[in-house]
Amino acid sequence: MRFHTQLPADEANPFPQSGDLFGAIRQAMTSLPVEARSRVAGIGLAVPDDVDTMAATRNGSSTSLKALQGEIEEQIKLPVFVQNDITAAAGGESMFGVAKPLNDYLFFYLGARLQSRLILNHQIYKGNSSASFDHGLMRLESELALRGRPSEIIWSSSPEWPDLGEAYSAWLGECSDRLKASISALTQFVEFSSVVLSSYAPQKIAEALCDDIGREFPGIEALPARVSISPKAVGAASLPFSSRFMIQ
Repeated sequence: MRFHTQLPADEANPFPQSGDLFGAIRQAMTSLPVEARSRVAGIGLAVPDDVDTMAATRNGSSTSLKALQGEIEEQIKLPVFVQNDITAAAGGESMFGVAKPLNDYLFFYLGARLQSRLILNHQIYKGNSSASFDHGLMRLESELALRGRPSEIIWSSSPEWPDLGEAYSAWLGECSDRLKASISALTQFVEFSSVVLSSYAPQKIAEALCDDIGREFPGIEALPARVSISPKAVGAASLPFSSRFMIQ
């Protein structure tokens, strides 16, 4: 990864201020060697399904995803490609991560929520495989709050978490049960031999959950994702490349 930054998002409008966003894009461009800048194929955006609706309806915001896309293209003079964030993360893992050699697998992303995609013959299917469960970091945050424990660490991108006590242990068990239930349900209809788990949480959590899956399903290889730093952003960044160089 060449450049990384974070921009604050207003709860009423999930898009950053245009000036801040354009500034970050230009900063990313100038961080590249001069000879590499002409090779940039475009800009990728990975956004949740509901982000456009939120932006258009909360507190009378007039900003929409389509408008933002057009504004970036006009200001930066590069094409902008938009994809659902979980699909983007799965795509990035397929192109650059542990899933690169896999034809068929079930992909999970453990972030604020636990979400999934089914990949068959290298094609990402959203449809009925697009499950979203309240077993992600928002659930852990709520459990910590009930016990009067601070929760800032879970949103800090820290590679290690301190001991979070019983709330963490209970949450991890719930995540494991939810993952195994989803896999069990899907194997009744679709054949796949691999599961890939990507996570905003520290890598050792994905590793522990994959170990649990492996014990429950000996015929399925459960793999923690290799793209562990900003997987959604990596997937989004690959969108211009895919559009320009990959054959559909």
